Amino acid sequence: MSDNRSLVSIAGLSREKILYLMDMAHEFESHPNRKILDGRIVATLFFEPSTRTRLSFETAANRLGARVIGFTDPKVTSSTKGETLKDTIMMVSNYSDVIVMRHYLEGAALYASELTPVPIVNAGDGAHQHPSQTLLDLYTILQTQHTLENLQIYLVGDLKYGRTVHSLIMAMRHFNPTFHFIAPKELAMPAEYKQYCEANGISFVEHEDFNEDIIAGADILYMTRVQRERFSDLMEYERVKDVYLLNASMLSKAKPNMRILHPLPRVNEISQDVDATPYAYYFQQALNGLYAREAIICDVLGITLEDIRADKSYLSFR
Repeated sequence: MSDNRSLVSIAGLSREKILYLMDMAHEFESHPNRKILDGRIVATLFFEPSTRTRLSFETAANRLGARVIGFTDPKVTSSTKGETLKDTIMMVSNYSDVIVMRHYLEGAALYASELTPVPIVNAGDGAHQHPSQTLLDLYTILQTQHTLENLQIYLVGDLKYGRTVHSLIMAMRHFNPTFHFIAPKELAMPAEYKQYCEANGISFVEHEDFNEDIIAGADILYMTRVQRERFSDLMEYERVKDVYLLNASMLSKAKPNMRILHPLPRVNEISQDVDATPYAYYFQQALNGLYAREAIICDVLGITLEDIRADKSYLSFR
């Protein structure tokens, strides 16, 4: 039933589509407040906890003039009475123009997109995909490096369960990156993503060390949180949770253009003293989530870049 406007996975996006969405996000960075979605309803269904993703999607909808319905806690929904995901999606699709969904099961967003003609935006499904985070990451990389081409991208920490790094690899296949995977053995990049790199001609290097000499080659240093909620063995979590801690002294050999990203929330993998360095960019990265998600909502609703450029509703906010 899906009209294929859904954003379920980053894997299906072409190079042209990614750059198109980057242009759209840039338009929203210039003028985030508009009325282009006046009369539309965006449903946010979060079956798993979220702060930044949910708030930035809801802020994006509000800043574009849409209304928001939904829930942040499945305990307050009919799923506690045994309602299936299918029935929840079918019911909510009666009330909304687009559904933004986070779910703990891998593949839940794809399943939902096949049930309903209302576009589905995947706001994270298990340890699988997080395409909206990836698009804001790409926008941030473009913003800081002025290109997406030929970059040295260092992914640090939880590369096993980190859906943000898995999605980023898929998106960057169009831009000839070299990835550096920095993780302990317990959290190493899964074989399927290394095979994906090999199949798509993406260069990668694996490291277990994390120090100023390693960091010296990075254009982008992408830190991740070790995700306690993904571990079935808490002893294993305790063993690896503090393995890579970034502090300001480790940036002594960093390239001037290097920027540190993090999908947030951080726990203790980035020391507070890094915040004051010129390399820290994770809070601006989070702000870029607003512009990227404005672009995503408009795109799945069939609103084009030309429509956005022609729209002058932002003038009423001056």
